Amino acid sequence: MDNEAVNTSEENTIEESISEENANDEENQLEIETPQERKAREEREARERAFRAKKRRLIPPLIMLSAGAITSITMRILHYDTKTMLIILLCVLIGFYIAGCVIKSMLDKFEKQIEEADMEEGEVIEKELAEEDKRR
Repeated sequence: MDNEAVNTSEENTIEESISEENANDEENQLEIETPQERKAREEREARERAFRAKKRRLIPPLIMLSAGAITSITMRILHYDTKTMLIILLCVLIGFYIAGCVIKSMLDKFEKQIEEADMEEGEVIEKELAEEDKRR
């Protein structure tokens, strides 16, 4: 009995929070963005993209140097001779730099896809608002 009362109150709380979120979404859709607000938002988003791109630029060297450190320590412990050690280390550094570049390009591609999806979503909302204004 007590469990049923608790479950019912939890369900009511969840339903209330969902209805509040839907109401907030409807209010946000009804608010129209002024040109100054749009320009400020676009500038902020451009700065955020540039900051993320700067951080992503460091991915290939970080991966390469980490792999190189691990490889050189391992080869030193296993008593490789210097010539063999340098050849293997060079191959590892080149290979992991290429792997880091591939990872970076994939992240860039994913961000571009997300950005395009956001742009399309914004265009759909703007078209709907324009159609509503024409009907009035």
